[in-house]
Amino acid sequence: MEQAPTSALPTGGQGAAGTPWPSGARRRTDGELEVAGVSVSGLAAEHGTPAYVLDEADFRARARAYRTAFEAAFAEVGAGVDVYYAGKALLTVAVARWATQEGLRVDTASGGELAVALRAGVPGTSIGLHGNNKSDAEVLAALDAGVGRLIVDSLVEIERVADLAASRGVTAPVMVRVTTGVHAGGHEYISTAHEDQKFGLAVAPGPDGGTSPALAALEAVVARPELELLGIHSHIGSQILDASGFEAAARVVLQLRADLAARTGVLVGEVDLGGGYGIAYLPGEVPLDPARIAKDVAGTVAEVSDELGTPLPRFSIEPGRAIVGPAGLTLYTVGTVKPVTVSESDADDGGTTFTRLYVSVDGGMSDNIRPALYGADYHAEIVGRESDAGPVLARVVGKHCESGDIVVHQVMLPGDVRAGDLLAVAATGAYGRSMASNYNALTRPPVLAVADGAARVLVRRETVEDLLALDQG
Repeated sequence: MEQAPTSALPTGGQGAAGTPWPSGARRRTDGELEVAGVSVSGLAAEHGTPAYVLDEADFRARARAYRTAFEAAFAEVGAGVDVYYAGKALLTVAVARWATQEGLRVDTASGGELAVALRAGVPGTSIGLHGNNKSDAEVLAALDAGVGRLIVDSLVEIERVADLAASRGVTAPVMVRVTTGVHAGGHEYISTAHEDQKFGLAVAPGPDGGTSPALAALEAVVARPELELLGIHSHIGSQILDASGFEAAARVVLQLRADLAARTGVLVGEVDLGGGYGIAYLPGEVPLDPARIAKDVAGTVAEVSDELGTPLPRFSIEPGRAIVGPAGLTLYTVGTVKPVTVSESDADDGGTTFTRLYVSVDGGMSDNIRPALYGADYHAEIVGRESDAGPVLARVVGKHCESGDIVVHQVMLPGDVRAGDLLAVAATGAYGRSMASNYNALTRPPVLAVADGAARVLVRRETVEDLLALDQG
């Protein structure tokens, strides 16, 4: 088994490209990890583990990088652009404020996320509400808040939103979500533009070769005076590392826009190109560069609009996990450490046997479901001390009553890893806390922000009393 270094953390300076750690992370000479000048041992002593840790400056820098890169690239081709922060990745009151302060709008996917954004003081006009099955209460809450856009997802919803808008005496600003047929993403469950799934309306014609569901939906919106058709929304997937998918989807959506104009005379003013830009989860992985993807996509939309003879609309994009994912890590305490002998069959030599060290931590699939749900890969390191021990093949597992409760499938850790060690998993800012559960009645970890040598609690740790308070017996 090939050995690899046990640490990808920078030492003596700030985090760098090619590592999955926040930019404020560094390993001190004594082996201790600091994030934004705050030691993880101090965090563990004061707040306990598991804990989600967010580097505020890293989050803000990534938000600015996407906004400025896209604004500059689209300005060069004569178009405006808005950048939306994906609330589903992680939304707290503070995070929503950070995104807004850096010039981003906020995309929400439920009434709860909408409530968090509003509590944070995000203007309604800067909020979008998604969802394939919004309740009447969610739609009415969005209308009452004056959200900037409702993304409708079906013909039935179009009629329902129009009726609810009429009941409030308002005009609902809507975008129609379409599926372009461009497939992209790191896993089948996060590829969202193929036709056989729950989101959106297909651009491709139906079996009878007639009007496509997407075009029919756009025409249905135009026909209802209670609705204002803002534009067309597409999203092709998540954890995407190849820009070609965005360019292909942009061509499909801009053609649909032109087709609608030819049939109805309505040339919509906005197109959302989605996002889901990939990040580095493992050392050496290369994430999408904001400036490069912005330039590529801007060039494509300008070229296609010129070919179609239609003026450029205003655009919007949603970087997704690319803003918050790399800014976060999860801090655990090691418990049981157990070597396991593993045998693998091999047609050539009859099989191989090796030892894998199972390293159990005090969290697991309740604070990060992605390895169990998607087979997602992460990187982990021992971060509370220095070690001269040679690296060993390890699997980091949780404490839940499931054999699939895996935190990191494979990683090299120091051979002297032991109970009480602090272990950090990188790039967990997105979809850790937001997908967390109380499985086995574990309480959800706190969300801690670190900046300028200080830490503060954004979301406190749940307690057993919190769980029991909901149980009415």
